[in-house]
Amino acid sequence: MAGGSFTVGIITASDKGSRGEREDKSGETIREIIGEIGGTVSAYVVVPDERALLEEKLKEYADILQLNLVLTTGGTGFSPRDVTPEATMAVVDRPAPGLAEAMRLESLKITPQAMLSRAVAGIRGRTLIVNLPGSPKAVRECLHAILPALPHGLAILQGSALECGNLPQGG
Repeated sequence: MAGGSFTVGIITASDKGSRGEREDKSGETIREIIGEIGGTVSAYVVVPDERALLEEKLKEYADILQLNLVLTTGGTGFSPRDVTPEATMAVVDRPAPGLAEAMRLESLKITPQAMLSRAVAGIRGRTLIVNLPGSPKAVRECLHAILPALPHGLAILQGSALECGNLPQGG
């Protein structure tokens, strides 16, 4: 992660998107925002809302491609087809609940429906996986909520930063 740059994978969970019936605007929104903090999108895919496929892609991005950050979009609501959080929890080694909590907290300032988000975040090996909502507007709101902490968290995960408690005060 030299120079503050890091590798990113985007997985869009969308039945319609995977069939080419809907343009993936949320994935594009992620790509734009992540570039603001030095992220380079190295892998991108649109898959149907199928738990086994999501798990397979999450493992591939973390274990084979060894990406620093994997951002999913879609599949975090109450619909019976929304299985992204279950797929994520099945593959992570350690949960990182503060990220999802921060996203919900920020979104609750905008809409009470934010409390219906089932998004989760966790760590697999040295890869951070974060579930984002499916709409471009909600992706923007949630990603901006966690953006300030991502570079430092990723640097710690890669072993290239001081622990939070060892950071100089005021900076």
